[in-house]
Amino acid sequence: MPRSRPSDALRAAQMYYLQDLTMDAIARELRTSRSTVSRLLSSARESGLVQVQIRSPLDSAPELERMIRSQYGVDVHVVPVLDTLNEAETLDRVAMQAARTIGPLVDSNAIIGVAWGATISAVSRHLTRKITHDSTVVQLNGAGNMQTTGITYASDIMRRFGIAYGARVEQFPVPAFFDHASTKTAMWNERSVQRVLELQGKMSIAIFGVGSVHADYPSHVYAGGYLDETDLNLLAGSDVVGDVATVFFRADGSSDGITLNERSTGPSHEQLRQVRRRICVVSGASKINGLRGALAARLATDLIVDEATAKRLVSFGSPSGMFE
Repeated sequence: MPRSRPSDALRAAQMYYLQDLTMDAIARELRTSRSTVSRLLSSARESGLVQVQIRSPLDSAPELERMIRSQYGVDVHVVPVLDTLNEAETLDRVAMQAARTIGPLVDSNAIIGVAWGATISAVSRHLTRKITHDSTVVQLNGAGNMQTTGITYASDIMRRFGIAYGARVEQFPVPAFFDHASTKTAMWNERSVQRVLELQGKMSIAIFGVGSVHADYPSHVYAGGYLDETDLNLLAGSDVVGDVATVFFRADGSSDGITLNERSTGPSHEQLRQVRRRICVVSGASKINGLRGALAARLATDLIVDEATAKRLVSFGSPSGMFE
């Protein structure tokens, strides 16, 4: 049987989803088998040609999305997840929907900033192919730590984004945190580092998760050997609740006076807020304090979040028991 082309998947998807033809009717029209039509439709979904949205009248997600949009000023996608799923299973569901939501937002000539982390690593595994032209994926923060170079972990995430969007990948081969702020200052004057920093300064999209100090499913920056006991004590003393791209903040979104940020290689909050589209992906209600802090800092324009966390996000100020 001849190999099918992308145009075949598009034609089959249009007939099935837009013209309400049965698979048998499509098979007759395309002069192929029903099984081939089924395969073409699956290919159309996996490649992003087709995106399915389900809006149930019993679903609380639309109301949650409206309340979060009104309260925090972000575009939001709430992912319905059963309460019986554990944190790892919830993360996988959120990551899958996030990957399918992000795809249509990526265009040609884009500079896509990506922060490594457990959540974005999961998202990268579910990305669907969307070939763009002259696009670049740039790593937002260094990944080296006291135990490993971090290169493999971070580069795998960047590579998956690059493959998905046919984009050039620019890694950031520096530590997550320098031992001394003066070392960072010196490195930031190096031309090889400045080239990456300049790319970051031109980002059209930034994609990141939220690291949280007390999350049940440990954020990679807190569990991966990036911080020693002294660092953790400094964070506790500064009332830190979380981070985005290894730049820390308090519950009110402030980051001034947090000394560890002077040694971090992630973009400052001021720089991040200059990016037109900032997509934050969060899974797990135990990250609620970190998420509230990130939203208070106005770090996100778009939020993709699981339903349980969304309910906690709007719990303050909502009628008692509204989302129980």
